[in-house]
Amino acid sequence: MSSYIDQKNGVFPSVCSLDCPDQCGLLVTKKDGKIVKIEGDPNHPVTQGNICNKVRNMPARLYDENRLQYPLKRIGAKGEGKFTRISWDEAIETITSQWKERMEKDGPESILPYSFYGNMGNLTAEGMDRRFFNRLGSSQLDRTICSTAGGKGYRYTMGAALGTDPEDTIHSKLIIFWGINAVSTNMHQVALAQKARKNGAKIIVIDVHKNQTGRFADWFIPILPGTDSALALGMMHILFAENKVNDSFLKDYTVGYEQLREHVLQYDPETVSSITGVPVEDIYKLARMYGDISPSFIRIGNGPQHHDNGGMFVRTISCLPALTGQWLLKGGGAIKGNSGYLAHHAGRLQRPNLLKNKKTRVINMNVIGEALLSADPPIKSLFIYSSNPAVVAPNVEKVRKGLARDDLFTVVHDLFLTETARFADIVLPATSSYENMDFYASYWHHYMQIQQPIVKPYGESKSNVEVFRLLANAMGFDEPDFKETEEEMIADALNNPCNPYLEGITLDSLLEKQYVKAKVTPLFPGKLKTPSGKIELYSKKMEKVGYPPLPTYIPLEDDGDYPLQFIPAPNHNFLNSTFAINSKHQTLEKEPKLFMNAEDALNRGVEDGDRVKVWNDRGECVLKVSVGETVLPGVVATQGLWEDPEGKRQLVNSLTPDRIADMGGGATFFSGRVEVKKIN
Repeated sequence: MSSYIDQKNGVFPSVCSLDCPDQCGLLVTKKDGKIVKIEGDPNHPVTQGNICNKVRNMPARLYDENRLQYPLKRIGAKGEGKFTRISWDEAIETITSQWKERMEKDGPESILPYSFYGNMGNLTAEGMDRRFFNRLGSSQLDRTICSTAGGKGYRYTMGAALGTDPEDTIHSKLIIFWGINAVSTNMHQVALAQKARKNGAKIIVIDVHKNQTGRFADWFIPILPGTDSALALGMMHILFAENKVNDSFLKDYTVGYEQLREHVLQYDPETVSSITGVPVEDIYKLARMYGDISPSFIRIGNGPQHHDNGGMFVRTISCLPALTGQWLLKGGGAIKGNSGYLAHHAGRLQRPNLLKNKKTRVINMNVIGEALLSADPPIKSLFIYSSNPAVVAPNVEKVRKGLARDDLFTVVHDLFLTETARFADIVLPATSSYENMDFYASYWHHYMQIQQPIVKPYGESKSNVEVFRLLANAMGFDEPDFKETEEEMIADALNNPCNPYLEGITLDSLLEKQYVKAKVTPLFPGKLKTPSGKIELYSKKMEKVGYPPLPTYIPLEDDGDYPLQFIPAPNHNFLNSTFAINSKHQTLEKEPKLFMNAEDALNRGVEDGDRVKVWNDRGECVLKVSVGETVLPGVVATQGLWEDPEGKRQLVNSLTPDRIADMGGGATFFSGRVEVKKIN
């Protein structure tokens, strides 16, 4: 265990645990045994000492007066938030006795874990917990709420989550931020783009909302939600028509380029303009810039993949660099995600062999509300950790109705009494990442990092690893899998011969150096992990499972007779609902707003600063409106997921659909429709 804990004062290396691509290297200052300051590590090769406000103000969160210090038992109604303190022994005994009773009566699949990556540590997010629930035989959770649709689409084209090294993008001459508010969600890619700009690069942002990244751009292109693939296909139409493609690259490294050439004839600029809202002349300008300027780099964002057609969006965008041969150029190509470079051995970490029933049911986390209300056989118990579904899940009113079931035994392990925790029967206090041993792999840059515990656990809080060890012991699970130390788990997970990029990354090297870069080599010349070994512009694999084999624009599904498309985007000072409960970060963000086009506001008698009701068949919100030109007519947008303990009706996921996206079981947060009315 780390010796940092024993030192009352000093500055210690650390890593940001948040679900953010940048995964910053940190320096943590401790005084009298408490963390008093967190700043960036200037020696980190990518993040170079720059950090966001969220983390700079992290000490306020760590020592927030509302942080949980000991286990709690509910004594009021579900959702009321009335609890009393209990011991860990009582908590573990209560949980395991309830589970044993339910397992005897309803079977182990009546129990469901629900978690995501509130803490990106691999042990925390997918270590002892996965082992425990595999051994328990519980229902399995399909963790698809974030990037699975786009990840699947990218793999159809490129074979794996492998893209451009972000450090190389300082050499790019054209950078396109497509569907990503990178200033708020990938700030170091913005810093690298700024360096490229000083070397003559042009920066284009394509998005549905002119947010901070849109204002940062040399050219902002507003687009109607869910139509991005049409714009990319229109670009391809022009690139082929004007002979701006790299024929030698297409012949050597792709399959299906001749079929694609014919296919995109139907996506002429006039047709594409009518779909996307992007003027014809801008489509020509964009395509010509992309065809003429090299190296060009596309940062593919998370936003558009949260549509019904999100997988196809990423599948389509990821074809563009091949057309102009960008993958051969330093600073050229694209990034959707780079997690493939740092992939550990998931089997050794999660131990799927402990799950005896290979036909155990799997529940998609995006339909947790529906599952709680109508799964057959019913879910009788939930264990929720590293997530806050009463705020972050789609169609959240249905989720809350499910959480309020009297016959549902719910346990929540968290740092705070979140809105989800208010529905729990037992609440367990969780450690912060600064109190745990864990290892971290960025899904953007190429550095693996380690966290050694810096301070003692807050109050009686315990890590995920420790909690599941206790539960395993109480359930009588005596397999050695539950006896391993954190160091043993990390060392074993990093032993992954199937991933040559991990060469040299071991527990010892991380303890010595804090961060180690993957052994990255250029993708080309080389063989991809697609069936053909090449970039698949035409995918027989997609065709076999029923998708169009070529990139295709597919309109969004019908979401009811509401006139406005609704985009619940992230804000600058929260990360999903993390920090939404902390007063410091609430003050920085001020209040939730609805961004609305002036034309739509005028038609509804709405003025800037008015409070409005936003509604559809799923629910409603009351928000302050910001009127302007930051969104196109027919579109409204919000930023951030705010908690709502006082019933102010500001839960934007009350409005979002829980339909499943076209690929990977992904979420469709951005494919909802609403109406807006001024509140008199």
